[in-house]
Amino acid sequence: MERKNNKQPKLHVRKGDLVKVISGDSKGQQGKVLEVNTADRVAIVEKVNMVSKHTRPNAQNTQGGIIKQEAPVRISKLMVIDPSTGKPGRVGRRLEDGKLVRYVKTKK
Repeated sequence: MERKNNKQPKLHVRKGDLVKVISGDSKGQQGKVLEVNTADRVAIVEKVNMVSKHTRPNAQNTQGGIIKQEAPVRISKLMVIDPSTGKPGRVGRRLEDGKLVRYVKTKK
């Protein structure tokens, strides 16, 4: 669904959120969101979906070789973890003191 004024999609995951992977090869892992790409609907999560990348020698890495780095994960495969309970849940927005505040809806 397209928004009227802001053309960026409203996603449930933001940079800095603690998330858990709910499907795929990295299922069950959790980490902090480092980067979100709204156009492709993917996020890079710390220590999740690690891949090996072959690099040539350069100024930063004079030796070259194989390095491990995070690959993007589809946002639909991530659930935000509630900081108070530590359980994953859905994200909601409610009005508090005239501002919209995000909160996590977890099962009781």
